[in-house]
Amino acid sequence: MFKKKDIFFKTLEQMADVIVTTVDRFEAAVSGELPNLADFTKEMKDFEHKGDEFTHTIITELNKTFITPIEREDIMELVKRLDDVLDGIEACVSRFDMYGIVKSDVYIRKFADCLRRCSLEIKAAIYLLTQKKLLAMQPHCVNLHELENEGDALMRQGVKHLFQNVKDPIELLKYKELYERLEETTDSCEHVANTLQSIIMRNS
Repeated sequence: MFKKKDIFFKTLEQMADVIVTTVDRFEAAVSGELPNLADFTKEMKDFEHKGDEFTHTIITELNKTFITPIEREDIMELVKRLDDVLDGIEACVSRFDMYGIVKSDVYIRKFADCLRRCSLEIKAAIYLLTQKKLLAMQPHCVNLHELENEGDALMRQGVKHLFQNVKDPIELLKYKELYERLEETTDSCEHVANTLQSIIMRNS
């Protein structure tokens, strides 16, 4: 049972859990026939709203708590970075609906797998943070940097494939922007790693 002073760590764990759930759902959806796009968008929006609620909880508690388990600025930066990941997934899915993208492709599926692995690294690192096992977070941060590099490579490969094989310029632009949004979401995962590494340096 968490004590009142640990509401920050509890909320960070909840955010990490929701990130994993959101990415799992995204990967499942793009791995086969896409679900109804309006329903899929709403589902992802609901996950994104949960992130907003957790952020609000953190801000509220920071405003009334004098002593925090780590620096207040670190807590606020970390919750913002975690929320950015959820925002990124929701923004990607909204493009499916806005542009009428009714089928996935190999690059979207590869991005989904990359993001799934990112989400698991984030969750592992956050749970180590809440146990104050700071140095043990470092390998997970390194893995997140490597996964972001994988996202960069996927975007380059995907865009190259589009220009070589897609004749319809509208379809090309739709998928190009989607790849870019997915790559930006892997960037957001790396930003979580950067924030965690700053926490490690200041507290070890």
